[in-house]
Amino acid sequence: MKTVAEILRAKSHTQIFSVSPTTTVLEAALLMAEKDIGALVVMEAGELVGIVTERDFVRRVAALERSAYATGIEEVMTSNLFVVAPRDSNQYCMQLMTEKNLRHLPVLDNGKLVGLLSIRDLVRDITAEQESLIQHLEQYIRGA
Repeated sequence: MKTVAEILRAKSHTQIFSVSPTTTVLEAALLMAEKDIGALVVMEAGELVGIVTERDFVRRVAALERSAYATGIEEVMTSNLFVVAPRDSNQYCMQLMTEKNLRHLPVLDNGKLVGLLSIRDLVRDITAEQESLIQHLEQYIRGA
């Protein structure tokens, strides 16, 4: 089983994009479209205070019946975060994401944000692990 640190090292895109709580929903949505990403971390004074996703935009902005021009991220972000550490396993992350219906997990190391793990990252990693295991078992069966 791989750790979160190993998965993050293997990612092709490691840059973390962030916004502040006062950023408008429109500004955040434009940034996400420009960078082709599905989530942004929300930072204030260098500290992680939330996460905002495409789902948040659709569900919360519509529910507030507000304009994306006038709504701040702080009104739609998720601030009750589930986070993982670099030493946590891919299996633990998958279980957490499945149970809590999450698609992104901030990775904190001693309270500092060091990465953002997506469900796509985990699926790729677990699929690669399973393919490798299958290959080894096939070689074992053939006596190679």
